[in-house]
Amino acid sequence: MSAPARTVAFVDGVRTPFGKAGDKGIYANTRADDLVVKVIRELLRRHPELPPERVDDVAIAATTQIGDQGLTIGRTAALLAGLPKSVPGYSIDRMCAGAMTAVTSVAGGIAFGAYDVAIAGGVEHMGRHPMGEGVDPNPRFMSDKIVDPSALVMGQTAENVHDRFPAITKERCDAYAVRSQERYADAVKAGKIGPEFVPVATRHPELGWGLATEDEPPRPGTTMESLAGLKTPFRPHGRVTAGNAAGLNDGATGALLAGEDTARELGLPVGMRMVGYSFAGVEPEVMGIGPVPATEKALARAGLSISDIGLFEINEAFAVQVLSFLDHFGIDDEDPRVNQWGGAIACGHPLASSGVRLMTQLSRQFAERPDVRYGMTTMCIGIGMGGTVIWENPHFNGNNGEGDK
Repeated sequence: MSAPARTVAFVDGVRTPFGKAGDKGIYANTRADDLVVKVIRELLRRHPELPPERVDDVAIAATTQIGDQGLTIGRTAALLAGLPKSVPGYSIDRMCAGAMTAVTSVAGGIAFGAYDVAIAGGVEHMGRHPMGEGVDPNPRFMSDKIVDPSALVMGQTAENVHDRFPAITKERCDAYAVRSQERYADAVKAGKIGPEFVPVATRHPELGWGLATEDEPPRPGTTMESLAGLKTPFRPHGRVTAGNAAGLNDGATGALLAGEDTARELGLPVGMRMVGYSFAGVEPEVMGIGPVPATEKALARAGLSISDIGLFEINEAFAVQVLSFLDHFGIDDEDPRVNQWGGAIACGHPLASSGVRLMTQLSRQFAERPDVRYGMTTMCIGIGMGGTVIWENPHFNGNNGEGDK
């Protein structure tokens, strides 16, 4: 006899401040697994009502599963964080959507009844482990022309999206990037970004110990003029620059998920309810368009339309990727529902960790917006994919905001 599916609750999410990858970044001398340990411990610290032994699994994503991001990091980080040895764990790789996939994977277990409570998240230390480190792509990808040669270089795939949609000019992308920086800076000043941070002790061989308490990548004061002269490293006279794309970053995220019935039993808050999710594949050489079919698929399965979505958190790997999504669905470049606290162009994109950053921000936005019923987290994924998760606001009061069902 099959049991009915349970409602999956996003209880809470936290993250480390994001750092710049490289020898000068704040986490240059910090281990990737220690970043994960910090977020797991912070989730448990913030929720003493959760007995640690009630955690049924720990799913942690990393794109480059090598070194201190390898060795089944979900299990090893759980042990290092002090969870009981009875709590299992595992690792996940879906490139940029690693943490998103960690969440949807444990959510399936919760809905099925295999789990009551789980931790899901992701980490990427791009300073220690550049994307593609140690990989050996099968030569048939090229010899059999399974993918275009540009498919393995994310910046080139973004230039390809520009080719496909010539209306998305470099100027539009730069303008979007400026707004992302401005919205992020405003959100920090207003205290919207920061409460989800877990401070991380850092070490520098010459300067000694420090404490990371804020994101390192943002460039406040960015202007159209300052972006106009940046190099286009992926193509001569191209359109993708360091200013209208996310950088190379280090950081970790973690989220606590539970069956809503278990959350009520333990006294855990319910930040969001999962409505549904979908992943979709596209041509790898234009991976940035992946969120479009993933969103169409997720909406269809949920019985919703794009007009039902009152808040969007779209990962900003590249401005052109976000704008291609907005154009497809007829959403204005400056729509206040979209990335209202800025995005990865400002705060950074440590690959596999970013999905939970989107979710954590959406959950906190829901708490401020009882007029919004549904929200969405969506992102493009390397090698030609997109992922979308639709969420319901538990604080919804029935007073429809514009664009909400």
